[in-house]
Amino acid sequence: MKRIRLLLMFFSIVWPVFCHAFAEEGADWGVAPQSQIRKPPYSAPTPLVVPGGRTVVTDELRALVRGQTPPLLVDVAGGEGHMSIPDARWLPGAGRGIHFLDPLQAAIADWLVELTRGDKARKLVFFCVDAKCWLSYNVALRAIALGYSDVLWYRGGVVAWAEAGLPLAQVEKPVK
Repeated sequence: MKRIRLLLMFFSIVWPVFCHAFAEEGADWGVAPQSQIRKPPYSAPTPLVVPGGRTVVTDELRALVRGQTPPLLVDVAGGEGHMSIPDARWLPGAGRGIHFLDPLQAAIADWLVELTRGDKARKLVFFCVDAKCWLSYNVALRAIALGYSDVLWYRGGVVAWAEAGLPLAQVEKPVK
């Protein structure tokens, strides 16, 4: 446990030096990583890392999106439609629920099979509004529990993407 805390402390110091951090995406609020679904309130400071996944910052996500094999972007913010990262698929409410055996887990399993065409090695990036949104953290945990092996959590979300001056696109139709 002490080794993990030291690593987290190291990355919270080094991370912003190598990558420009936008909209608190690199802020360390001292929140310990959790391996279980967070229950409400969902709007609260988040950990720096998600167990079993990898946290990405804006500069890294921008490079991934522009790469030869872009990741599958999954926006889990709620609402009636909003601006998001271009080409993102929208799964509002996917980060809610209470545990890995709830009905939402089965729905997410079906959605992810559809979105990935059954490829559990497909690079997935989950994001929400900002670094104080647990919804994307929760759905990243759900994907990891379902056996997806390349799960990325974009902690900064839409706010960090916009703050970096990157384009946004309207999302209106959620994945059904």
